Amino acid sequence: MIFDTDVLIWFFRGNHRAGALIAAERNREMSIISLMELFQGARSRDEIKVIRRFVQDNGIRVIPISEPISHLAATLIEEHAMSDGLQVADALIAATARQTGLRLTTGNVRHFRAIRGLDLKAFRPSER
Repeated sequence: MIFDTDVLIWFFRGNHRAGALIAAERNREMSIISLMELFQGARSRDEIKVIRRFVQDNGIRVIPISEPISHLAATLIEEHAMSDGLQVADALIAATARQTGLRLTTGNVRHFRAIRGLDLKAFRPSER
């Protein structure tokens, strides 16, 4: 399962549902884009160290951007940027999930809903 950046952010904010979701998953993955987004949002070097330690301690595989992923992301941007507002980071994360055949867990389902062939799992940080 690939965790979208927002799920990981919820975890770092102390959300118990995000923590339980991550703990329950045996195969934990994330796109390198999500790792970069987490680093970008860090407020200090110490926070970057916490993120690195979290990835290592939880055995999260960071999936790099390959040529097929980048080509698919470009196609997704071409198809969905104007009609659905798809952004570059989300296109790369979606392309990573599709190319690897892994389910993408996200709290932002609407960002990805229009993408055909993408296996999505909705995450809700609280009960509704």
